Amino acid sequence: MSEKSWPPRWLTEVPIEDQLRGDGDLYADFAEAVCRVTKDSVASPAGKLLSLRPWQRELLRHALARREDGRFRHRTALVGMARKNGKSALAASMGLAGLTVGGNGSEIYSCAADRDQARIVFGTAKRMIEMDQELSSMFTLYRDAIEFKEKASVYRVLSAEAYTKEGLNPSPLVIFDEVHAQPSWDLWNTLSLAGGARADSLLFGITTAGVKTQANGQDSLCYSLYQYGQKIVKEEVQDKSFFFAWWEPTKPEGDHRDQGLWAQANPGLGDIVDLGDFESAVLRTPEAEFRTKRINCFVSTSVAWLPTGSWEAIEDKTRVPIPGEEVVLAFDGSFSNDSTALVAWSLGGEKPHLSVVGLWEKPDDAEQGWYVPIAEVEQTIIGFARDTRFDVREIVFDPARWNRTFMVLDEEGLPVLAYPNSAERMVPATQKFYEGVVNQSFTHDGDERLARHIANCVTKQSSRGVMVAKASSRRKVDAAVASIFGYDRATQPAPPKPPTARYFSIQV
Repeated sequence: MSEKSWPPRWLTEVPIEDQLRGDGDLYADFAEAVCRVTKDSVASPAGKLLSLRPWQRELLRHALARREDGRFRHRTALVGMARKNGKSALAASMGLAGLTVGGNGSEIYSCAADRDQARIVFGTAKRMIEMDQELSSMFTLYRDAIEFKEKASVYRVLSAEAYTKEGLNPSPLVIFDEVHAQPSWDLWNTLSLAGGARADSLLFGITTAGVKTQANGQDSLCYSLYQYGQKIVKEEVQDKSFFFAWWEPTKPEGDHRDQGLWAQANPGLGDIVDLGDFESAVLRTPEAEFRTKRINCFVSTSVAWLPTGSWEAIEDKTRVPIPGEEVVLAFDGSFSNDSTALVAWSLGGEKPHLSVVGLWEKPDDAEQGWYVPIAEVEQTIIGFARDTRFDVREIVFDPARWNRTFMVLDEEGLPVLAYPNSAERMVPATQKFYEGVVNQSFTHDGDERLARHIANCVTKQSSRGVMVAKASSRRKVDAAVASIFGYDRATQPAPPKPPTARYFSIQV
């Protein structure tokens, strides 16, 4: 067994005694005895009996360990590895083994974010039965079920609607495929609770990495479970019922083109999955997708705009206002169903510095009819502009939805500047901001809300080039957009100030 294959980077401790009295070897032996490869692959041709790798056998021993009282050590498991490392075949063999060696009346389920995804593992299991004479004689196949009449046991595929899953009684396994794609906790929690009455019921999640946050900015289900597993490994949390095995690079933020990272995240590299496929894919796959699917690292957004780690690299929380420094204020947003952001570009230091002055976002529990408090936004702008610590050079925004505010600020005598968010302006501004990040030409204050808005940005191709947009209506990007056109103005030469009136007395 390659040292790079086992153990994974993150692995919860399982006593050897629990491994030896567990079902890992039983499931592995079953897989190698009757389960066949269903598709031609790098590892084996279709029709050949499975040959589990040592790391796969170790994984089963750890996940299916039993306590001294004979019950499963774990009630929940999360296993993460990159694509094409044999997850589907391994999970399908587990489902059939559990159906065969489990107790009478076993109920095994395959589920995922949608029925098509859930059918991948279930469909592989059905095909294994069809390809093996012994299995074919044991099981009865239906469209959405596999029945083992000898034990009155059944293996079913489930769709994603959690409200239809009440009343299930799973044992010994629920195989939850691609946990990262699950949009909420509902189905996971329903199936976790469903096995409570069974002596042995393991919710076995197997997945690649995905995005860190949901549309509302909260941690995704998979990322939350991943972080929980890390805490157990680090002994920050004590939970013997949770099993966690996760393959990823020791430096997840490292260069995704580094073959050393590939090996750390892919226990089957060069064996189950071809190295040449990686060498080809890295040239044509967007970085964010390659990181999640190929090296099993979580990313901030599914279509990354900025290179990984580049935003964090320019954070400077030590920067303090410099008395009298020039500032460019920028704000962007809408009145309802969205958010409005006000940012400041401070220009008195060695580099421009970005900070958040105000952010008004629609709360998750807001009632219908919620609106951005326009008067509060205006007063915040006026208050900042009147602050004697700063010399506000410009207040820049798109007046399309803010005509009233433009007039209010203008009547206050403040230096307002219209900046229509057209492609003609935003394409070069976006490119300038991008280059500013990667070249570390400016710093920012590390505001988590701004970081979330930056992470929510995806690229959108216009006739003039690339602009940023939001991936969905619930993902806010207003602070990012304000930062982009604010930076464009902040890096322009300061306009000449109007001359000071001079008075002369003439003596005759």
